[in-house]
Amino acid sequence: MLTNDLRKKYLEFFKKKNHKVFPSDSLIPDDPSVLFTSAGMNQFKPYFLGEKKDVTCAVSCQKCLRTGDLDEVGRTAYHHTFFEMLGNFSFGDYFKKEAIEFAWEFITKELNIKKEVLWVSVYKDDGEAYGIWKNHIQIDENRIVRLGEDKNFWPALAPSQGPNGPCGPCSEIFFDNGKNKGCRKDNCNPACDCGRFIEFWNLVFTQFNRVGENKLEPLPQKNIDTGMGLERMASILQQKTSNFEIDILKPAVDFVCDMLKVEKNKKTESLINAIVDHARAATFSICDGVYPSNEDRGYVVRKIIRKALYHAHTLGRKDIFLYTMVDLYAGLMKEPYPEIAAKKDVISKVIQAEEEKFISTLHDAKLQFFSISENLKKEKADTIPADCLFRLYDTYGLPLELSRDMAESISLKVDEQGFNELMLEQKERSRNRSMFDENIFKAQGLTFNESTEFLGYENNEANAKILHLFSTENNSSICIEKEELKDTVEGIIVMDKTCFYPESGGQLTDKGLITTKEGEFLVEKVFKVQDAILHKGKVTKGIISKVSACLAIDLKRRQALKRAHTATHLLQAALRKILGAHVAQQGSLVDEDRFRFDFTHFKALTSEEIEELEDCVNGYILNADKVIKEERSYDEAKQTGALAFFKDKYKDKVRVVSIGNYSKEFCGGTHLDLTSEIGTFFIVSESSISSGIRRIEAVVGEKAYDKVKRLEKIVTTTSSTLRCSVEAVPEVIKQLQDEVKALNDKIKHSNKEKISSKINDILKAKKEISGLSFLAYGFKDIDSGDLVFISDMIRKELGSVFLFLVSESEGKNIFICSVSEDYAAKQIAANKFVPLFKEELSLKGGGRPTLVQGVLTEKRENLLLKVEDCFIKFLQK
Repeated sequence: MLTNDLRKKYLEFFKKKNHKVFPSDSLIPDDPSVLFTSAGMNQFKPYFLGEKKDVTCAVSCQKCLRTGDLDEVGRTAYHHTFFEMLGNFSFGDYFKKEAIEFAWEFITKELNIKKEVLWVSVYKDDGEAYGIWKNHIQIDENRIVRLGEDKNFWPALAPSQGPNGPCGPCSEIFFDNGKNKGCRKDNCNPACDCGRFIEFWNLVFTQFNRVGENKLEPLPQKNIDTGMGLERMASILQQKTSNFEIDILKPAVDFVCDMLKVEKNKKTESLINAIVDHARAATFSICDGVYPSNEDRGYVVRKIIRKALYHAHTLGRKDIFLYTMVDLYAGLMKEPYPEIAAKKDVISKVIQAEEEKFISTLHDAKLQFFSISENLKKEKADTIPADCLFRLYDTYGLPLELSRDMAESISLKVDEQGFNELMLEQKERSRNRSMFDENIFKAQGLTFNESTEFLGYENNEANAKILHLFSTENNSSICIEKEELKDTVEGIIVMDKTCFYPESGGQLTDKGLITTKEGEFLVEKVFKVQDAILHKGKVTKGIISKVSACLAIDLKRRQALKRAHTATHLLQAALRKILGAHVAQQGSLVDEDRFRFDFTHFKALTSEEIEELEDCVNGYILNADKVIKEERSYDEAKQTGALAFFKDKYKDKVRVVSIGNYSKEFCGGTHLDLTSEIGTFFIVSESSISSGIRRIEAVVGEKAYDKVKRLEKIVTTTSSTLRCSVEAVPEVIKQLQDEVKALNDKIKHSNKEKISSKINDILKAKKEISGLSFLAYGFKDIDSGDLVFISDMIRKELGSVFLFLVSESEGKNIFICSVSEDYAAKQIAANKFVPLFKEELSLKGGGRPTLVQGVLTEKRENLLLKVEDCFIKFLQK
């Protein structure tokens, strides 16, 4: 049975059993507690928790991604990072008897698997499940195994070790490969990990609430959560010994073997399978909007791409190729996931960019790694220190997992705990920490039962009641609740209502005043903790106590924020129109009449594209289109095609902002009523912030007008200085540039004539080291271009040579390392020497095997002698 047929058969079977068929959710869950969707039940959490009650029985085939067993992927027949999970669910409807009946019927009647090859396991104390299998299903009791809480309870070990909360026993169904497989012991059963038994379906009976160690109370609503691995069941039905041999993965295995020019055997199988898996995982992750980066989900995608590429490198492939597998997966998965084919060009470009980035640094990273390892061996140490691992990661982009793989290959360990601590420190440093934010309240365990009603969409002023007051002692990060705040004291006010917009969705906070009969409070920042809106600021007059207050926002600031926020919607519409539908928002910052907008794209925008974007957005502004804001259900909004920002979490009711027939987005921000209120729009800059993600910074309204005035002043001042009309400025500047270039060319020609006359003196510094020509020389006031010229002349004179030239030029110490072609072919290469000794010699630069250029990060005494010593060490390596 083909995998696609299995998927359809499962969904149709449960549809006939009155289950609602749900499409696969995104790999990016609506659950901030997890990075990726890792199980079929993730999208049904609101039903399990009783928050939604419109469906009692559901079925799905869910895309999943797990990295907990990353090192096992490829080494075993059944582990994956990306896989599909078939699941049927009951939310207070049916329970154990029906769940077991459904599973048995599907396996034995729909899939025609013989009962004699099926075994089951139950939790050791679950007599109910045991009885159903034995007495109702009538499976031979010799094929029913009772297992402990580590194997047959969810979460594993929950009764004794926690966590508290919903949990329950589970029952697993196994396929028996026969007595001739695995350990071949007579007493072998599913408790044995020898490989004879394949667990393919897990039925979880969520019936308890854990309230303490081994204290389980019955839940008022009992739920069913089942999961069957699609690939694993397909391998059973297709009579394959590995998931990587089934119809949707075997073509990818063959493709990788062909690309790497290797055969699949015991030595290569694990690496080939891992490459196949990781390429598929990256393809689906990027399709769902996760792009390689150094943060959170993006780091996972970066890690699996680089791990796959490193495996290929180990098997002899030195150039990139993973991006070519996207087209293959688009074909293999087109029936259930047509979006892969629709986005394949975009996905390919993202993976290609990441591959190129990694390949460019991998060589240097390996040199650094083995330099570190050689030093450790000399010191008779067996563990690579955390700081070295972090430097390999931070400077060369080498994930910890690859450092660990390389270390294991030469019998070294890695300080993983220390590395993780350094990573945490880096995140803390890079985070823009404020002494007042929601994390302070979380850290202190403070919660708010009240919710603040937001009135700011319709009102710029409001009357409200003060519920809580907080201050800090000596400007510390400890918040202390007070009955009143005195003059000049900084603090936080929580109210029952507010017209102040809290920082959210990239839009910065409103500012303004909170006034009572006794005092005045200047609001500088507004943010949310749970459903409460907190106003941070300072008492500027009198005292503030828990009384009624008048709220008034800074209208000028609010209007400027509205202009900028509405303009981001226009820009995204223009980007998708001009660059393509692959453009998706990756982040934004909305400030007063200025904003930045991060989006997916794979190359720098041309000046023509930037001009076209400005024209398009300004066209939308001139249209004076209405900006329509309305509240809809989440599902209804999605059906209308409204764009959602994947990093934001949405409730059942969402706000949708629509403009003309070109823009429709989920958005809780504040917006104008007409696009014409924006005034005008200018792009200030366009740049790359990471692989596949670009950033545009732009201005609107008053700041756009100021930009026009500044540019006008620059142009008129320039025309006055050049004594020409404004229209003639470009032509006059071009003439002056041509004259300067002609003069510079004369100077350079003269310098080269002087240098040529001194070449014989420079050649006298040549030395023979281990039968190789070596020359190191220092200059003053020679620029990098002339250093290259000198290098070319010396190489022409000597033929074979290793050159290191340094010069003081315009306040900087610059260098070039130049190597003849024949030396480079013997691995005596400039781009190997410089990275290896960059710290010892304070070098920073890059290039190719025959030439590396750069600067000295600090001046070194006796530098040329040290270069000679390093060259000798280099030859010894």
